[in-house]
Amino acid sequence: MAGANIRTRDSRPNIVFIMSDDHAAHAISAYGSTINTTPSIDRLADEGMRLDNCFCTNAICGPSRASILTGTYTHVNGMRTLFSEFDSSQISFPALLQASGYRTALFGKWHLGHGPGHDPDGFDVWQVLRGQGSYHDPIMIKPGDEERIPGYATDVITDLGVDFIEQADADQPFCLLVHHKAPHRPWEPADRHADLFTDHPVPEPRTLRDDHAGRPAAAAARMHLRDLIDADLKAPVPEGLTEDEELAWRYQRYIADYLRCVAAVDEGVGRILDALDRQGLADNTVVIYTSDQGFFLGDHGLFDKRFIYEHSLRMPFLVRYPAEIPAGSTSDAMVTNVDFAQTLCDWAELEAPSRMQGRSARPVLQGRTPQDWPASVYYRYWEHGDRHAGIWAHYGVRTHTHKLVYFYNQGYGLPGTSDLDAGEPYWELFDLVADPDELVNVYGHPGYEQITAELTSELGRLQAEVGDAQASHPEGSSVTSKVAILDG
Repeated sequence: MAGANIRTRDSRPNIVFIMSDDHAAHAISAYGSTINTTPSIDRLADEGMRLDNCFCTNAICGPSRASILTGTYTHVNGMRTLFSEFDSSQISFPALLQASGYRTALFGKWHLGHGPGHDPDGFDVWQVLRGQGSYHDPIMIKPGDEERIPGYATDVITDLGVDFIEQADADQPFCLLVHHKAPHRPWEPADRHADLFTDHPVPEPRTLRDDHAGRPAAAAARMHLRDLIDADLKAPVPEGLTEDEELAWRYQRYIADYLRCVAAVDEGVGRILDALDRQGLADNTVVIYTSDQGFFLGDHGLFDKRFIYEHSLRMPFLVRYPAEIPAGSTSDAMVTNVDFAQTLCDWAELEAPSRMQGRSARPVLQGRTPQDWPASVYYRYWEHGDRHAGIWAHYGVRTHTHKLVYFYNQGYGLPGTSDLDAGEPYWELFDLVADPDELVNVYGHPGYEQITAELTSELGRLQAEVGDAQASHPEGSSVTSKVAILDG
């Protein structure tokens, strides 16, 4: 038949998903950062929407990435801890988009294992860092091969993304994942940024000298600024400093290199946006910037993530799509990393499979949050007593006004956990309106009886809803639904 081989332009939007590693929202000027500026990332806020209540459901790299890909909680996708094995053949949004006609690509950090059953799946082309990867001259793995690429990792990853955009077929939509290593430890900046922040000190967070009273898990963590080693600080601690002077010195050494790494990421985002402009693709491309979780930037005297506390729990999420998203808009609707997959499937005009546990945030991003949109989020950190940070296993619920946390202090024999004796399980409750810095644990305080009962009930409801079978607490219901139901 005449014309049978003529290809019709697929009008679905392109998707560019840029994700950094450990980039805290409060290190982005669009989120009101007081310590640096990120003009290219801010473009997405100026030309699209900034989500102010985007949260991860397990604040550690591999598990968060698994949830983002699969739209499931970590007890369902199997990536409970950083040391779990991820089955990359399970349903993921890139594979679904690829099967529906998208050309899919991944460049940068994978961090979900390598080899049969663990390599990236659902991508037409991929080239990823080996493990955590190196900041300088990184080794990049691709199907059947690997090579060392000269240059700074952030620039190398950006180059691969730009090349992909420039070679895109105008008749086929694409989904491009650009996953940066930065600003992950050990915070090695590009040479061009070595002198940033040398002419003035970086402002200190107001909770830098927190004594963690009433929060024994935070006090026991091995992720205080005092736990940074010489290799992190790039210098030995000067002699003769008082305890307070040493803390201030450690903070400045740490935060300056962290922000220098962010500077290269911001430049990379600008280059991606410029490439879309050159190719005439900006109007029909969804561009997202996010991170795999938050990060402590000296807040509470800490670095790293893992805790349910705000600086770790909160993710940046900025998205531009001129066809749908009002420029310069914001939303305080609660969105989690488990929602990302369904949202991207929605833009690709695909019905998300029933296995996915989140919800498409597309209406939120259009500025029309549904009346029944969730008003609470469930969080669980499984990696009890891990060898790196010593964080106690815990789960909890966050609403718009409060947060209830139960440190249950068991590893359940999962990979990466230990039999650390953390003492008796205990609760923490924070009034986020009266105490946004989470300095005062008000659990058991007079006047909080009703909200404690309500949050305990909500925690049990969420655990049942997401099928977290291995969760119970003394004042709430034991959850008995089987994870296997959701694994099928």
